[in-house]
Amino acid sequence: MAKNSVNGKVVLITGAARGIGAGLAERLAAQGAKVALVGIEAEEQKAVADKIGAGAHAWEADVTSWDDLERATAGVVEHFGGIDIVIANAGIATSGFVRSVDPAAFEKVIEVDLLGVWRTFRVTLPHVIDRKGYLLAISSLAAITHAPGMANYAAAKAGVEAFCNSFRAEVAHLGVKVGVAHPTWIRTDLVESADKHPVFGKLRTGMPGLLGKTYPLSVALDHLQTGINKRARTVHVPRWVGGLKLIRAFLPPIIEIGAKSRIKKADAAALVDIERRGAYESSITGQAGRAATKKG
Repeated sequence: MAKNSVNGKVVLITGAARGIGAGLAERLAAQGAKVALVGIEAEEQKAVADKIGAGAHAWEADVTSWDDLERATAGVVEHFGGIDIVIANAGIATSGFVRSVDPAAFEKVIEVDLLGVWRTFRVTLPHVIDRKGYLLAISSLAAITHAPGMANYAAAKAGVEAFCNSFRAEVAHLGVKVGVAHPTWIRTDLVESADKHPVFGKLRTGMPGLLGKTYPLSVALDHLQTGINKRARTVHVPRWVGGLKLIRAFLPPIIEIGAKSRIKKADAAALVDIERRGAYESSITGQAGRAATKKG
């Protein structure tokens, strides 16, 4: 196997009940890794672990809870003997404009998607240092392109990128590598749920060209698996996402111009949807988002 292969390594993955997390668990286990699935959807995670077999085990933990993460991390170390790689994948999203989105749902996205990464890395870091391992945070295209209706998600994911860039320099002398991944729209429960929203689904699917294209889960898994094996500092899914970083200063005004003709109508439609369903139901996206906000 290659020098940086995951064969024989212990890999902790948060948000591993479905989608990217579950897919990576299966793929890395097939390479010989021992995978620890950590998250709030206990039954779903156990089903993934059972499917993988003896090289996988699941722990229930909320990434916004220090106690949960300490307990799960201790369990992983006791069960597998240590931790080599941590993939901070747990993430949720909401649909809504700043002036009308449910406040609790809005803030929960930042708690899970940004603070959850910091807490996951902080708690597991001593064990990763022991093995001179690798930490990978799943950010997003949204860290680079800041679309209306996604203010909290974009802020959290941009924060994840900045956090990793600062953190990487802090632990390099300890032999630890830090990576950040930027997937575009991937066909997962989160994206499919968002696309069904009566207001924001149309905004999302109406994005022009590559910015609105949805890719199969396999595309994300291919790029991420390669990046993890290389202990990459950045993983762009697909590669053109990295090119946008070169012109990111020009993107906000371009997005504003593109959205201008649609926002007034969408804003009014969002208020009608909230009046009909309530701010919470109008805001929640995906099964993980619903589970996370109920716990909160």
